[in-house]
Amino acid sequence: MRFQWAAAIAFAVLFMVPSSGSAQVLTEHDVSVRMALTIAQTALEQCGVRVSVAVVDRAGRLRVFLQGDGASPHNLELARRKAYTALTFGRTSGEWAQRTETALQGQRMLTDVIPLQGGAPIKLGDETIGGVGLSGAPMGGVQEEACAKAGIAKVADQLTK
Repeated sequence: MRFQWAAAIAFAVLFMVPSSGSAQVLTEHDVSVRMALTIAQTALEQCGVRVSVAVVDRAGRLRVFLQGDGASPHNLELARRKAYTALTFGRTSGEWAQRTETALQGQRMLTDVIPLQGGAPIKLGDETIGGVGLSGAPMGGVQEEACAKAGIAKVADQLTK
């Protein structure tokens, strides 16, 4: 009986003493507002004035949105969802759309994702820290994706570890 009490007390003491192995500070990288603005401005310049550009951070929150002169009102939502899709899956929204055409179709039912080309992930090494999406380019998703990548390329020197 004494052994059981001693074991129970020892077990309880272990949970009361802080352990350096269990408490850690997380360091996360994210898209700054200046980086997001640079990406968005570059993408808008590349694609023309009728385009909308959205940049989301690592949590999928809209960081910057630029709506070009003459852009359609629905482009805001499309651009944001393309950026969110690229962030969520760590690949272009076009690649994800192709991947989910036959297999993994259930992913298309997730909130805020969209199976359209025009979004690209913002990566710091292998870590996805944001996404950029465009809508309204004259040549569609192919051009939008190219403009998104051009925006990311503009800040490439900041995306190395």
